[in-house]
Amino acid sequence: MILSEQEKTVIFDKCVAFLNHVGIPTFFRSINHDSFLPGFLIENGTLVIDKDALQYPGDILHEAGHIAVVPAADRPRLSEGGIIKRRNREAEEVMAIAWSYAACMHLEIDPAYVFHADGYRGGSSSIMESCDKNEYVGMLMLKSVGMAAADNSLYPQMAKWLRD
Repeated sequence: MILSEQEKTVIFDKCVAFLNHVGIPTFFRSINHDSFLPGFLIENGTLVIDKDALQYPGDILHEAGHIAVVPAADRPRLSEGGIIKRRNREAEEVMAIAWSYAACMHLEIDPAYVFHADGYRGGSSSIMESCDKNEYVGMLMLKSVGMAAADNSLYPQMAKWLRD
């Protein structure tokens, strides 16, 4: 997926506006230490963005997905280091992947923006194919927690963007 700098900026700004609209706060500042994904940090339920350090701007939707899929009571305390220690971290990872795919479809963004070749341990194309076919287990998990539409024909339509 080759985009001009202007196209990248338009898509990124569209993602930021969407996240703020659905209740995932974003904040721009320098990140002065290594983070899991360059240019992004989850801090107390807020997505911190360092525009100068971004390697893959599409990672914004996946990182936001982590915030979206945790229970509402946990969201204000969610920080990057705590994600890997969460009891249901594997399930939340799969749901964050499905959430980010659904967000791409909602925003009419090519999923390759998020599922780039250097991500997902080389499995990006398999994930997109599975999502395209409505076979990705993460969407079933989003349904089980009431986030995705119950009707399979509506995939990947979300019933709500944040978990209760």
